[in-house]
Amino acid sequence: MINRRKTKKIKLGNSFIGGDSPILVQSMLNIPAEDIERSVEQAKELAAAGCQVIRFAIPNEQALDLIEPIKNAVDVPLVADIHFDYRLALGAAERGIDKIRINPGNIGDESRVKAVADICKQKGIPIRIGVNSGSLEKEILAKYGSPTPEAMVESALYHASLLEKFDFNDIVISIKSSNVNTMISAYEFASERCDYPLHLGVTEAGTERMGIIKSAVGIGSLLTRGIGDTIRVSLSDEPVKEVFAAFDILKAIGLKNDCPYLISCPTCGRTKIDLIGLAKQVEEKLKDCKKPIKVAVMGCVVNGPGEAREADIGIAGGDGNGLIFKKGEILRKVPEDRLLDELMKEIEKL
Repeated sequence: MINRRKTKKIKLGNSFIGGDSPILVQSMLNIPAEDIERSVEQAKELAAAGCQVIRFAIPNEQALDLIEPIKNAVDVPLVADIHFDYRLALGAAERGIDKIRINPGNIGDESRVKAVADICKQKGIPIRIGVNSGSLEKEILAKYGSPTPEAMVESALYHASLLEKFDFNDIVISIKSSNVNTMISAYEFASERCDYPLHLGVTEAGTERMGIIKSAVGIGSLLTRGIGDTIRVSLSDEPVKEVFAAFDILKAIGLKNDCPYLISCPTCGRTKIDLIGLAKQVEEKLKDCKKPIKVAVMGCVVNGPGEAREADIGIAGGDGNGLIFKKGEILRKVPEDRLLDELMKEIEKL
């Protein structure tokens, strides 16, 4: 059982971040901001994949035209990613954005910070402060000598203090690094220093294979200690893959239970059926299943039902055939070419 850290609960569009709210999965559009039609299509793809928060860059005033079409296309909270220009934050708030990502220390004097804080407070729009190892203030970098976890947390809390000065507290903080150990330490330190919700991620994690591994280690280790309220798996790949990977991380540590959990053995010299191919077929068949069940695909009958005793349903391979078992109890023997169909029939009964 994971005991989650207690954080401030913040309203985000039709959802919430922090407190007792579920951990939300985020991703970001990677279509050029001027291409509204393709941006809308990608947002719809992300929503269909289950993405719970969608962020997109607002690099200029023209990009504000993205907000309304995307809001009309998906029922998912939208985040405007803004750097430096406070007027874009004001414009996004007026256009109906659900959340703004901006660092108050980078937008100019106090009057500009106050203007952003005031409109966001008036409209109930939270602000995410995003710090990473490449964005530290010169003074803080000089103080610590390098982008240490302590330096990044100090920077994040400095930006938060600028909003707090104007009585704005609906703040979410992210402190990302491409170095997994630095990222973990930074979030641990932040969780001790504030009760703001934390958005977890390993920035610039890489392409799909290594990016997922780094994210699973960084995000997963923090979540198991109760740290983190919303997550993004950053990949140099299609954003939909980020969503699938994020849900897989949540599933692996027991924080997502509204879908099947597949276990399968790595095979050995006793395996007499195409278990690897079979496991992939089962995984594909279960892709859209919403049942909270554990499904086992095991390589042999010697220890398959025993090792997977806790599985709700499973198969164990034999020599050209296999066993269907349920909670460790054998139901029947089935020819290899019927194993997948018979397994799916049993799953439908559950």
